[in-house]
Amino acid sequence: MPFGAVAGAAPDPAQWLYAGSDVPHDAAWMFGILPNGLRYAVRHNGVPPGQVSIRVLVDAGSLYETDAQRGYAHLIEHLTFRDSKYLKAGEAIPTWQKLGATFGSDTNAETSYTQTVYKLDIPEASAPKLDETFRLLSGMITAPIFTPVGVKTEVPIVLAEKRERDGPQRRVLDDTFGLFFQGQPLAARSPIGTEETLNAATSESIKAFHDKWYRPDNTVIVVAGDVDPQVLVARIKQWFGPWSGKGKKPPQPDFGHPAAPAGADPANPVGDARVVVEAGLPRLLNYAVLRPWAKVNDTIVYNQGLMIDRLALALINRRLEARARGNASFLAASVEQRKIMRSADATLITVNPLSADWKSALRDVRAVIADALATPPSEEEVAREVAEFDVAYKVPVETQETQAGSKLADDITDAIDIRETVANPDTVYAIFKRSVPLFTPAAVLKHTRDLFKGTVVRGLLITPNAADGTAQDVREALAAPVSAAANTRLAASTIKFSDLPPIGTPGAVKAAEPTGLLGIERVELANGVHALLWPNDAEPGRIIVRVRFGGGYAAIDPKDAVYGPIGQNALMDSGIGKLGREDLDRLATGRKLSLDFDIDDTTFVMAADTRPADLADQLYLFAAKLGQPRWDANPVLRVKAAAALQYDSTNGSPMSVLQRDLGWLLKDGDARYATPNPAELSKVTAEGFRRVWEPLLQQGPIEVDLFGDFKREDALAALQRTFGALPPVKAPPTPALAPRIPEHNDEPLQLTHRGDPGSAAALVAWPTGGGRGGIHESRQLDLLAQIFNIRLFDAMREKIGASYSPQVYSSWPLDLPSGGYVAATVQLRPQDLPAFFAAADKIAADLAASPVSADEIARVTEPTKQAITRASTGNGFYMYQLTGGALEPGKFDDIRSILIDSSQTTPERLQALAKRYLLANKTWKVEVVPEKRP
Repeated sequence: MPFGAVAGAAPDPAQWLYAGSDVPHDAAWMFGILPNGLRYAVRHNGVPPGQVSIRVLVDAGSLYETDAQRGYAHLIEHLTFRDSKYLKAGEAIPTWQKLGATFGSDTNAETSYTQTVYKLDIPEASAPKLDETFRLLSGMITAPIFTPVGVKTEVPIVLAEKRERDGPQRRVLDDTFGLFFQGQPLAARSPIGTEETLNAATSESIKAFHDKWYRPDNTVIVVAGDVDPQVLVARIKQWFGPWSGKGKKPPQPDFGHPAAPAGADPANPVGDARVVVEAGLPRLLNYAVLRPWAKVNDTIVYNQGLMIDRLALALINRRLEARARGNASFLAASVEQRKIMRSADATLITVNPLSADWKSALRDVRAVIADALATPPSEEEVAREVAEFDVAYKVPVETQETQAGSKLADDITDAIDIRETVANPDTVYAIFKRSVPLFTPAAVLKHTRDLFKGTVVRGLLITPNAADGTAQDVREALAAPVSAAANTRLAASTIKFSDLPPIGTPGAVKAAEPTGLLGIERVELANGVHALLWPNDAEPGRIIVRVRFGGGYAAIDPKDAVYGPIGQNALMDSGIGKLGREDLDRLATGRKLSLDFDIDDTTFVMAADTRPADLADQLYLFAAKLGQPRWDANPVLRVKAAAALQYDSTNGSPMSVLQRDLGWLLKDGDARYATPNPAELSKVTAEGFRRVWEPLLQQGPIEVDLFGDFKREDALAALQRTFGALPPVKAPPTPALAPRIPEHNDEPLQLTHRGDPGSAAALVAWPTGGGRGGIHESRQLDLLAQIFNIRLFDAMREKIGASYSPQVYSSWPLDLPSGGYVAATVQLRPQDLPAFFAAADKIAADLAASPVSADEIARVTEPTKQAITRASTGNGFYMYQLTGGALEPGKFDDIRSILIDSSQTTPERLQALAKRYLLANKTWKVEVVPEKRP
């Protein structure tokens, strides 16, 4: 009998999530059903302290709509926030903000094909605040108010959201769904809806949809928070218990199933195919092996089968990645299995061709898959993936005390949506460990074959060139016989850290002193390496590692600017010592090791999130990257090819053009911040890469920061053996970066895009400052930018429906003497560009002319205070704020004032900042409009 099952025991209806399952219940969750049919799941969770995360799931998404109702489920989500029993028009967002919830992150909702989920994360949930939260939320869900004015106001906002989502990627997604799920509602039921159905919506038609699906027996409330679960249950009963549905609960809609094509080969039932021509996108071929979706009993045996499925796919993906790292016809390829919107069980294959010869790329990927279908994997291959699974399942066990309540609540809502269960990390790991004997080569082969069997196979080619092929070409390529590829299996290897050469002679500790903050210690090694050490038990089982070295963008010669982004993506893959990336992957098998790399203005950063057992080896990898770098050519050439293929896609929408060019433009044309174009990329060579990066890896200063669950003496010894064994640190490079935004322009700089002719984007920026000396002012500017954002949101979204999500933010570089700015950005219709610039100018002038209101201040200071308070319960907050503090002790003084600076202000102080910086004769503007076409 599977463990967790009780012989002869009748199923407990209250444990509704586990119906038909023998998976042991997660005892931390309390489940129940109210007399009106509403189901709930609640639990205590103190991460972060004081917070309560509430999820209200209504089983009503776009697949529940009729043709005439397309977009209604999502529109109701909007209208629910607009006007309801206890929150009148326009009150919802300000009310939640003043309760400490940030709109868009703490207060949000999502409508998918199958469900609508309302999300609230409430900080400092005192008894009165908790009661008020449930009262207001109950009014939103059970008694929204649909008025003609509300519908007329909200529809343009939804259409603005639709415009912002539209673009080549959205069109490709719609085409993919239309092909893969043809004959099923999922083929044409995007949650955003259509202009025709949204414009035709009335308060009566919206209410009819709401009355049909928003009912207690179609709703689940999930709450995880720092409150007694019985208190949570009492609030649910109090505020949602009186709710009653209208009439009998309607049956679930039929989502259909994939249909086999007439006369198809049962062994490879290739059906329809499609070619989508998008001039701004790189070539991509997706095909799917589709099977009908069916509700399962989420048992232990079922989960064991899923584990073998995952193992089978992991083996194929590892072989594909190894092939792509060499001289392959494809840049990347992957396989995955997904159960999609209760409409299909699919095995999805994605191929990124390296050139226009997509047929060769597809054939080579299919050949790797054919080899996996022909013969079982080796014992060594299986053992390698099992070791990876072991760490993947064990890390959540080690870190479960740090699981955030919001994540746990989301896990429950996800499980409800797919009609499966949840289990705590100990249970999952126990099931995995007892299942390892089942993971045999023969079992993997059987599951591999099952994963690539289906009712129908459908394929889609995305290409910038219509001459690349036709739908018939795709069908024929998928139907063509293919031979199993030779030499796809990775040879066995026994690389161990103990076999690697030492970095050098371990170094001594020159100095160690407390910082006076939270037990954090500042250490200096004899070779000049500095470190911050903070051993603590705030997050058991987790250690954050940051290594800062060299001079960042400031140290890169502008004439070598192209090698910056190439290094960002290729440097770590180029290996260390005698080890290439495949060797490093083998070393990392069964370990929690990372090789993340980034470039900041004045420093290079290596980062990892590891665990106590792997800390010493993580430090070895980072130190070896500096002291024993390897210069493999393939990673450089692969990143070069990928960047060239991706560049054209940046022209596909106005926001992608802004994202591509803003970093460069707002630095007044500094080439080091530019996205390399194909002409620049053509100059990249492996030799040039080494010429640029070899001296950069030798630059000081070096700082290593370790925050988390470790023993001081162990970490210090590991530091001495690794970073302490490097040669003496070289003097830091002389900073050569003093950025500024461009000079004022009366007429916006105009860029163009090749996407939707009805879409544009714009930005206006006001220069501010930079440097740590202005840190207090920078935090106040953040508050001013948030108030600016509230006003711009109201002007562009609420009043004229021109934009769904205008954004205002402040950037103040602490490590540079200049270059800061306040910027407002928006996506909208080309004809609305003048309205945006006028609104931004007017708001800036108003902020300088008159003090802001106390209400506006409360709407930004309370969420900011709560965000900082919650974040400060984890090591990541302190790592972010104090990184660099080993070399700049003043950062410890800076952090002590962050809460006051960021959550307290006055109308006079904000007005003074607006007068100083939001000057009409200092603005720089840019707009991105559709390019003119013949």
